[in-house]
Amino acid sequence: MTRVFIDGNQGTTGLRISDRLGQRNDIVLVSLPEADRKNLAARREIANSADIVFLCLPDAASKEIAAEITNPATTVIDASTAHRTNPAWGYGFPELSAAHRARIAAGGKIAVPGCHASGFVSLVYPLVAGGIADGSYPFVCHSVTGYSGGGKSMIAAYGDADRPAEYDSPRQYGIAQAHKHLPEMQAVCGLTDQPLFSPIVADFYSGMAVSIPLTSRLLAKKLTVAELRAYFTEFYAGSKMVSVATAEEIDALGGFVGANALSGLDTMQIIVTGNDERPLLISRFDNLGKGASGAAIQCMNIALGLDETTGLAL
Repeated sequence: MTRVFIDGNQGTTGLRISDRLGQRNDIVLVSLPEADRKNLAARREIANSADIVFLCLPDAASKEIAAEITNPATTVIDASTAHRTNPAWGYGFPELSAAHRARIAAGGKIAVPGCHASGFVSLVYPLVAGGIADGSYPFVCHSVTGYSGGGKSMIAAYGDADRPAEYDSPRQYGIAQAHKHLPEMQAVCGLTDQPLFSPIVADFYSGMAVSIPLTSRLLAKKLTVAELRAYFTEFYAGSKMVSVATAEEIDALGGFVGANALSGLDTMQIIVTGNDERPLLISRFDNLGKGASGAAIQCMNIALGLDETTGLAL
C-alpha cells in the first residue's frame, strides 16, 4: 500500500485529491490531528514517513515544508506556484515530451502546472518545439475559468445571496499584467517575453477554455488550419489525457466553445479552428482536473509506475 500525505487537504485542490484517492484500495491516506495541522515538526515527521506527499499550500508554506522533506524515498508533488520554474523540480505535464514524462517517472520533486498555464503550455509548447513559432512570437492568451479556481474565498463570494450584480457577468482580472502564472508560461515554453494574458472568471463552478489567437504571417512556419490540426493530433497521439478535436467534432460545436464542457473530468481537449490567416487554438479542461488535482494524481500514478489514468475521471 502506498502511504500518501496531503499537506493542505482543506483547500479545493487538496479536497479533490483526497476524494479521488479515498476511493482507491491501493492508497492509504495518512493525516495529522487538527491541532497539529500547522505544526511544522509534526508535518515534517509525517511527510518523511510517506511515499507520496501532495503540497496544496500557499507558496511560502510549500517552500517551507519542501525544504524539510529529506527522505529520498518520498516523492513530493507540489500544487502551488512555488517550484514550477525551478529546474530541480520536474514539470508535471508528461504529454509535452518523453523527457518530461521520464522526469516525472523518476519521482523526487514534481511541480504541478498552474491551471491557466496548463492550457497555455498545451498550445504554445508544441508550436515552439515544432519550430512553428519561435520564442520571440508575441503570444496573446485569453482564459475563461470557473470561480472554483479562486479557492474557498471566491467560491463563498459567488455563493453569497447578496453578492454584487457584476458577479453575474464574466469579470476580467489580472489587469496589471502580473498574473502569477506568467513566469511559468514563459519559462516552460522558452519564450523571450511573457505573453499578453487576459484571465476572466465567470459565474460557473469549474472548467476552463484557454485561447491563443495566431497571426500566420508572424509564424516561423505558415500552416493552414488543417495542417495545424494534423500537427497537434500527431503531437498528442497516444495520449490518454489530452485529445485533439476532429474537424467533424468542431463543426458539431455550432460555433461555440463552452468552458465548462469538461467540468468534473481530468482530461483536456485541444481545438484548432479559425482560418488560415488567423488560426485559433483552444484548450479546454477542468481547472480542478487537468488544471490541478487530476494532473497531480496523474503525476503520482506515473511516479509509482501505474497506469497514469488510475482513479481519474475520463
